[in-house]
Amino acid sequence: MTRHLLPIAALLFGSGLLLFAGGIHGLILPVRGSAEGFSASSLGLLGTGWAIGYVLGCMFVPRLVGAVGHIRTFGVMCAFAAVSMLLQALVVEAWAWIPVRALSGFCFAGAAMIVESWLSEKAEPSTRGTIFGVYTMVNLAAMTAGQMVISLGDTSGFFFFAVGAIVYCLALVPTALSTSASPSPLTSVQLNLPLLWKNSPVAVAAVFLVGVSNAAFGTLAAVYADRVGLALTSITLFASIPVLAGALAQVPIGFLSDRMDRRIVLVCVAVLALAADIAFVVFVPDSRMTNLLLVAAFGAAIFAMYPVIVAHANDHAPPGTSIQVSGGLLMVFGIGSIVGPLIAGVMMSVVGPRGLFLTTIVAHVVMIAFTVWRMTQRSAVAESDKGVFQVSVPARAATPETATLASGEEEALPFEEEEPSVHSNAPGST
Repeated sequence: MTRHLLPIAALLFGSGLLLFAGGIHGLILPVRGSAEGFSASSLGLLGTGWAIGYVLGCMFVPRLVGAVGHIRTFGVMCAFAAVSMLLQALVVEAWAWIPVRALSGFCFAGAAMIVESWLSEKAEPSTRGTIFGVYTMVNLAAMTAGQMVISLGDTSGFFFFAVGAIVYCLALVPTALSTSASPSPLTSVQLNLPLLWKNSPVAVAAVFLVGVSNAAFGTLAAVYADRVGLALTSITLFASIPVLAGALAQVPIGFLSDRMDRRIVLVCVAVLALAADIAFVVFVPDSRMTNLLLVAAFGAAIFAMYPVIVAHANDHAPPGTSIQVSGGLLMVFGIGSIVGPLIAGVMMSVVGPRGLFLTTIVAHVVMIAFTVWRMTQRSAVAESDKGVFQVSVPARAATPETATLASGEEEALPFEEEEPSVHSNAPGST
C-alpha cells in the first residue's frame, strides 16, 4: 500500500490542510458570532451563504480551470479562502460575514475539486478504492482536528482566524511544488431535475431534505450547544462527534442497504434521526453527557443517509451515468443546504434553541412519509441489479469530482430516455 500512497502523499497532505482550515473556519464563526450577540437567523444565513458559494464553485470552477489551469486556480482558491477568514476577523459584523462566507464556500469547493481531480488522475483502477478510502479518512480526521483545536484557546480574539488563514495558505504548497502534469479537465455538472426525478423521485426528495437537515445542523449546532449552556470544549465535541459517528455508521448501514431495499434502510435511519430530534425538542437537555449521547445517535443517522440515497439512485441509473447522477444529487443537496440554515435560524430566533431540531423534525417526517408512499407505488430493485454501497465523505465536503474519484468513470454520459413499465426496475421505478 505504501508504494501506492507515496506518490499522492503531498496531495493528501494538502487536502488535509484544506479540511483542517475548513474545520476551524466552520466552527469559529458560529462560536464567535454567538458570543458577539448575532441573532440565530443571522448565523443561519452564514450557512446559506456558504452553500450558495459552494454550489456556484462546483458549477463554475471547472471553467476557470479550463482557462488558467489547475495550479493557478488552486492558488487563487486558497488565497481567497484565507482572505475571507481574515476579513471576518477584521469586520465582526453579521452583514459583512454572510457574503464573505459565500466567497469562502466558492473557494473551498474549487480547491477540493482540484485536489480530487489530481488524485483521480493518479489513481490506477486497482488502487482507486484504497486511495478514496485513505482520502476520506484524511478529510474526516483533518476536519475533526480543526474543530477540536477551537477548544484550546480564546475564541474572542484574532488568533483562530489567523491560524485558519495560515493553514489555508499552506494548503496550496503541495500542488504549487508538484512536478507532475496537470490532470484532465474537471467534471462539469449540469442539473437536470426532470431526468433526476424520473430516475428516482425518492433520491431527489430525500437528498433535498437531507440537505435541509444536515446543513441546518452543521451551521447551527455550535449555536444550539452554546445556548443550552455547554462549555467550549463540549461545544466542539457537540459539533465533531456527529460527523465521526456518521462515518462509523456508514459501514453497517451500507452492509444492510446492499442486502435489502435501500428505501427501508433509509426510513429506519430517518426514524432514528427523528427520535433524536424529538428528544432534543421535548427535553432540551442541558447536561454534557446527555447532549453528547443524543447528538452521537443523531449524527450516526443524518450523516449516513447521503451515501444510501446516492447508492439507491445509482441502482436505477443507466450504465455510465453514475457521475452525472451523483453530481446532480449533489446540486440538489446544495439547494437544500441553502434553505435549511435559513429556516432553522429563523426558528431559533422565534422559539429558542429547540427551533433547530423542530426544523430537522419536519425534514425527517416528510422524508419518511414520502419514501414509505413511494414504496407502495414501485417495487424494489432486484439484488442482482444493485450496485455496491460506497462509504462517502460528508456531503458538505463532497464535490462532483468526489464521484469521479470514487467511481473511476472517465466521463458522464447522458441519460437514456426510457418509458418504464409499472412493475419494472428501469429508471423512474422508485
